[in-house]
Amino acid sequence: MNDKDRYILAIDHGTSGLKVAIVSIYGQIMDFHYVPTPTFFLPGGGAEQDPDDWWIALLSAARSLIKKGIIPVERIEAVCVSSTFSSTVAVDRNGNHLMNCLTWMDSRGAPYIEDLVKGFPSVEGFGLGKALRSIYYTGGGPSLTGKDDIAHVLFIQREYPAIYEKTYKFLGSKDYLNMKLTGEFAASFDSIMLFWVTDIRDIHHVKYHDGLIDFFHIDKDKLPDLRPSTDVLGTVLPEIAEQIGLKSGTRVIMGSPDHQAALIGSGAVRDYEGHIYIGTSSWVECLVPYKKTDLFHKIASLPSAIPGRYQVLNEQDIAGGCVSFLLDNLILFHNEFHSGKNPDHPYQKLSAIASRVPAGSDKLIFMPWLNGERAPVDDTNLRGGFFNISMRTTADHFVRSVLEGVAYNTRWSFQYVEKFIGRPMETLTIIGGGAVSDIWCRIFADVLDRNIRKVRNARETNARGAAFLASAGLGYIDFQDIPDLMEYERVFEPNPENRQIYDELFEVFLRIYKKNKGIFKRLNQQGRDRKQPD
Repeated sequence: MNDKDRYILAIDHGTSGLKVAIVSIYGQIMDFHYVPTPTFFLPGGGAEQDPDDWWIALLSAARSLIKKGIIPVERIEAVCVSSTFSSTVAVDRNGNHLMNCLTWMDSRGAPYIEDLVKGFPSVEGFGLGKALRSIYYTGGGPSLTGKDDIAHVLFIQREYPAIYEKTYKFLGSKDYLNMKLTGEFAASFDSIMLFWVTDIRDIHHVKYHDGLIDFFHIDKDKLPDLRPSTDVLGTVLPEIAEQIGLKSGTRVIMGSPDHQAALIGSGAVRDYEGHIYIGTSSWVECLVPYKKTDLFHKIASLPSAIPGRYQVLNEQDIAGGCVSFLLDNLILFHNEFHSGKNPDHPYQKLSAIASRVPAGSDKLIFMPWLNGERAPVDDTNLRGGFFNISMRTTADHFVRSVLEGVAYNTRWSFQYVEKFIGRPMETLTIIGGGAVSDIWCRIFADVLDRNIRKVRNARETNARGAAFLASAGLGYIDFQDIPDLMEYERVFEPNPENRQIYDELFEVFLRIYKKNKGIFKRLNQQGRDRKQPD
């Protein structure tokens, strides 16, 4: 078989749904099938998903895609999963989940993290000695928002002790799907990071650190074995292969979380080459040749999916999710005023609406902190809103201001990412669902004052990244080949006139945060309650 005729079944499991794609080993997207999955928001900061929904979606999407007969199934060399980072599943010895997954948006573990890491003298909520120790071994430390895996484990341990005792392993969502495919319980060097119990000083041999495990008072035997992201984990179980329509013995690659797969799929695999991801959440990241931490702005270089390489990690909580919120709750909300059929291609229509409004939205500013924020500030109490509404404000203004508010928020974090790497990123590759909108790409170019390069099939970037990861793991490509395999649609260059407008409004955006963070704390911290076990 010619190498050009080899393919990967790439699984991109995101917050809003699961996508299965057939991708060539050289990154060409042949076709994909998407199935949405729900999130359940609960009092006190809960955000759960049912892992059964994921699994049903995976089987359905894979089966539907393979049935199309786009390629002979014999040419599918492997399966590789990318999934959300820091979505935690407790499973028993048989791989059955014991409760819903606590997703990366679930902040109910915050009080337990805060209690453990506090101390004197205090730095950003951490006792200085505890912070230095965590940074030395892990490259960072747990978010005080309670949204990391370790906070989820502590929440289950304290609030649901019976479930904690029954738990055989705590798995990230990617590793849960791998377990369902193969029967193997394992995590990759990158997917285990937000448990904050690994020693990454030797990036080629990431291992658990007993002292850190003891510090968090959790059980080591409840943590999965560790392997590189490029390893072959096993083969698809015969009964699963039959259900999906795969050939017997199809290999499963360890895979990676969404951050790491997105970087690979963006093509920005050289040191200091940046990409912007705009999905439900957002980030600006790149590879660097060193381990480093900025505790004050929540940036750290941690293991990437590429063996031996560090990736600058940071995340802003809600980005494209703000657009979904606008559409679902303010524009197409079904009530007495709207009960008809939703329009086709609603996101394209939103982009067209935004293009009718001048840059700056006549000084209407949107704050995108609908679920708190992670970077460059770690504050679960922040909330969103519109600032400077007037009688001249129209629905069109609200739409554009949401796109601009997300871009202001990106700039807020981006300035610290550039300081972290010690150089400007002159061109940023934009990926994710948000990159489909040309007007949003234009806004990012103007707000950031950077060239914004849009990849082809931007929405399928994570699937492409998973396919590249599998191809490299199987020896079909080297990671250094990836830039030559990429295709780009266009480059958006900054408009100097718009930049002047956005510079002024960005400064106001920062002042809104500084002047109101105390009010957000008063409104939201006192309202945090804890769900008690049954």
